[in-house]
Amino acid sequence: MLTNPHKENDVTIARPPSSVRRGVAASAAGVIFIGVQINHPHLDATSITTTDVMARNFLKMLMATLALAGITGMYLRQVTKIGVLGLLGYVLFAVGFLSIFGTEFIAAFVLPTLAHSAPAYVSDVIAAANNGTAIGDIGLMQTVIYVTGIAYLAGGFIFGIALFRANVLARWASALLAVGTLATIAISIMPQYERVFAIPTGVALIGLGYSLWRQQRTPAARPVARPVRSQLEPAGAR
Repeated sequence: MLTNPHKENDVTIARPPSSVRRGVAASAAGVIFIGVQINHPHLDATSITTTDVMARNFLKMLMATLALAGITGMYLRQVTKIGVLGLLGYVLFAVGFLSIFGTEFIAAFVLPTLAHSAPAYVSDVIAAANNGTAIGDIGLMQTVIYVTGIAYLAGGFIFGIALFRANVLARWASALLAVGTLATIAISIMPQYERVFAIPTGVALIGLGYSLWRQQRTPAARPVARPVRSQLEPAGAR
């Protein structure tokens, strides 16, 4: 049986590299992080049960998941250059986002169910989570809130510095991540602007995600099409 001498090899389209998907995840996390702050209602034992607040808390859970995927891609992209400082920053930042996911899960699904039966407890948890002071005992929630804040702040600052030093992804976004997360300390001084302080970190995630996506989104090289010889063609024939 003769094969077609003009038949070309099939070309398989490669799937996007994982860094591309993680870059998109980081940018999406930044967009959500900024978006949920717009016209955010005041939080208390009443508003926590509204559809608006519950939807925002669910989006914050999604943001934390996407951000975790994004910073993992950033770390793996430059693991040989980012060093011990980068590893420390990544681990702390990852713990911060995991803790954010947990606290937002509680805010979205647990606190609304307690709002009518234990409004004082709900109000205290909300106050503690928003740089206020809990009047009553909120148990381990106080520790979780402390861990979340420290891990997010220290992790973002250290990770941003490590990214800046590695000079693989956009340095302006790396610097903004470090400054933006560290600046959240000022929320305790200016609580009326607490939503504004999320914007620098959100922009930094968008910039770093785009930088990661742009570096890895290269089209796969198409194999050179070579005609298949006829099985009856003598070896060495031209």
